[in-house]
Amino acid sequence: MQRNRIFSGRNSGASLRHLLVLLALLLSVSTFSQVSAQSYTASGAKPAGPAAAPTGYADVVSRVTPAVVTVRSARTARASQNPLLDDPTLREFFGDRIPQMPQDGRGRRQRGLGSGVIVTADGYILTNNHVVEDAEQITIELTDGRTLTAKVVGTDQPSDLAVLKVDTGGLPVLPLGDSERVRVGDIVLAVGNPLGIGQTVTSGIISAKGRSTGLSDGSYEDFLQTDAPINQGNSGGALVNTSGELVGINSQILSPSGGSIGIGFAIPSNMARSVMEQLIKTGKVRRGQLGIVVQKVTPEMAQSLGMSNPRGLIVSQVQPGSAAERAGIRRGDLILSLNGAPAADPNTFRNTVAGIAPGTQVTLGTVRGGAEQQVRALLGESQAKGAEQPKTDEGAKEGETGQLGVTVSPLTPEIVAQLELPQGTEGLYVRAVEPDGPAADAGLRRGDVIEQVNQQPVMTGAQLKAAVGRAGSRPTLLLVNRQGTTLFLTVKGGEAGN
Repeated sequence: MQRNRIFSGRNSGASLRHLLVLLALLLSVSTFSQVSAQSYTASGAKPAGPAAAPTGYADVVSRVTPAVVTVRSARTARASQNPLLDDPTLREFFGDRIPQMPQDGRGRRQRGLGSGVIVTADGYILTNNHVVEDAEQITIELTDGRTLTAKVVGTDQPSDLAVLKVDTGGLPVLPLGDSERVRVGDIVLAVGNPLGIGQTVTSGIISAKGRSTGLSDGSYEDFLQTDAPINQGNSGGALVNTSGELVGINSQILSPSGGSIGIGFAIPSNMARSVMEQLIKTGKVRRGQLGIVVQKVTPEMAQSLGMSNPRGLIVSQVQPGSAAERAGIRRGDLILSLNGAPAADPNTFRNTVAGIAPGTQVTLGTVRGGAEQQVRALLGESQAKGAEQPKTDEGAKEGETGQLGVTVSPLTPEIVAQLELPQGTEGLYVRAVEPDGPAADAGLRRGDVIEQVNQQPVMTGAQLKAAVGRAGSRPTLLLVNRQGTTLFLTVKGGEAGN
């Protein structure tokens, strides 16, 4: 029994020693693990444990905001006052609440507010044309509190861009990025002075590219669309990427109320760069021009033309004496490519041509009668002009009502003159369009002139009716002259009969 106890005692001592050795090993492993973790962190690799929270865009904002300025303009309004406002009886009732213009012939002073971006250290500033249009005095406010007087170097109404200059050096600069590399979904920041409350930064993404709103004179538009909040006063300000590069000049918003609803538009930096360089160098912008009007080929249009799939752009008008006419381009031709790049969107096609210097030779991939060919054209120079107001005719006699849901009249020389169309224009004048008819669905309007149906001329209501009937279930292709510009419209098959 004692032996057993002694034996047991020896075993207990051995066990204790084993426990002590095991404890020492555990302490060593723990220490090694801590040292290893510290070394792992010090080496720059991701440490164990929760990741650090993102810090936002503060670093980018601190770099870009000094180069975004407030632009204040002033001009004198020359509008005369309504004589009724000087009526003594009215003034007896309303007194000083009736506005009164100066009696010395001077106009009332009007002030404008916008934003701008410093793009060179010696004082060149990009902004919108509409921010400084007709301005007699322009001042620039920097974020460091300085106020400088600016002069207009040049303006370009078609792109809504302007270049200003201040006589100060060493200014902060916002570098121009490559807007072609911008992708839908990229994060962007909008910087400007909305509603005059002071410089403000908002964030969002690029919602779309290649947008056209038709709100600018000349409409050389290729907007970046963003949901970063933009309001009045942001015009001319910066749209920047997370690398701190200028990718757009904020220009427009779409809104029923005048405030931001997340649909804003910025002029791409590549377009701004081209316009800026030309304005600084020559004071004006030169743009290439083919002298054609093109439309996207729709599925209905492709079907009426006998195409298996819609592709390319269809030429709806060729300007006499233009580069396109000299190259042999005809109305009804399809354009598939420009200098090897696919031609799929009319607005993009027009802007690409405009971005090429006049006098440059371009190569067009075209299709005529099902045969593809390469056509070379020497670009002319664009002469941008604003859109004319629509005119209507009230004197033409009512003609036959065709199957399209329209009322037409023969196109007389008097109507041609009233609509200011080229002499010799032939077709049918659209006197009325049934609101629920197939022609209205296709986009035909009162005052249009139908020149062709399925590429055949029509000059009487009977010819129109017969041509539509021959189309059967296929879409009917109309060539329409609208205020001197011809375009193709298609009426879906099976909707034009009876």
